[in-house]
Amino acid sequence: MRILIADRLASTVTPKLEACGCAVTADSSLQDDALSTAMSLHDPQVLVVRSTKVRAEQILAAPSLSLIIRAGAGVNTIDVPFAAGRGVYVANCPGKNAVAVAELTIGQLVNLDRRIADNVADLRAGVWAKKKYGAARGLKGRTLAVLGCGQIGQAVIRRAQAFGMVVRAWSRSLTPDAAAAMGVAHAATPLDACRGADALTVHLAYSAQTHHIVSAQLLEALSPGAYVVNTARGGIVDEAALTHAIATRGIRAALDVFENEPGSSDSAFADEAIRSNPAIYGTHHIGASTAQATEAVGDEIVRIVDHYQRTGDVLNCVNLAAQSAADHLLVVRHADRVGVLAAVLDTLRVAGINVQEMENIIFQGGQAACARIQLHGAPSAETLQVIRDNDQIFAASVVNINR
Repeated sequence: MRILIADRLASTVTPKLEACGCAVTADSSLQDDALSTAMSLHDPQVLVVRSTKVRAEQILAAPSLSLIIRAGAGVNTIDVPFAAGRGVYVANCPGKNAVAVAELTIGQLVNLDRRIADNVADLRAGVWAKKKYGAARGLKGRTLAVLGCGQIGQAVIRRAQAFGMVVRAWSRSLTPDAAAAMGVAHAATPLDACRGADALTVHLAYSAQTHHIVSAQLLEALSPGAYVVNTARGGIVDEAALTHAIATRGIRAALDVFENEPGSSDSAFADEAIRSNPAIYGTHHIGASTAQATEAVGDEIVRIVDHYQRTGDVLNCVNLAAQSAADHLLVVRHADRVGVLAAVLDTLRVAGINVQEMENIIFQGGQAACARIQLHGAPSAETLQVIRDNDQIFAASVVNINR
């Protein structure tokens, strides 16, 4: 299997993939047109990226491409709908960087409270300001609002509880029972989570639904002087609303991701409103960047590729239909002979009936099989009879599965 790695990964990934019988090309400098050229040149079956953007033109450049793996949790840098339209699987590595991101999140909270970065900066400048920095509030007993309770959110919750913080959580899938099991207060909405909270941290995937979910309304609901942390994705926090809340309500913020974030090859941060604000503590999108997380993600990439080439199944696939358009199930018991299923499918083609999904189960001895074919549309009695007339067909029936 030919694999192109277009980002810097753990050094162990390439030799482990090669040990699985893969031919690996790795070039972390590939971007945009250079990536398209490499895709055309190497025609990989699998593309592995981390922060590199994968657009339609890169997908089209490699006819053999069948799987794109994102070395991380989110897939917002990949044109997932276009890949789905071309029958290209998209997979990710969820949870493998959860601990790394959670550790940075807690570090950001501690820094917001104790202003460690400012302490260090002043000391290096020869300034001693014990009185100025000796007025921290402390985190114990403070209420932390957590938006998003996936693996990262849960890792943050456990660590915040170890600090004695009271956690109030919201997630689309979070139920009151699940919240109780985690020892957190369940919030029905993001706004409910934020009301009166002393700190807010967000751990949601970026989408049209989560764009600016941390809005002026949510920021207004926080306690005056609250702390806001975003180690998820740029665009989830409305940065204009955040700077306004900083100016009017004494909010302090720690951002690892930004709406106008530089590319991986850039060396300057141009957003003056963010970089010059003394109440914003910015880091360089390093949440997932620990050696432990890099190794864990690398191992997951190898696991996905190895499983795919052995079974054809894609682990952690994000672009399969949750439910097909199938409304009828055709069950065909037949002799396990060449051409039998081809004849069934050809009959369905003539009838204008589309196959959505199918499986063929072989019985002991290899003489017979049972095909279960999900259809969009019901075969007529005449079509069904044509299928049954084949002497290699033992039985054929149709079940209405319309939901």
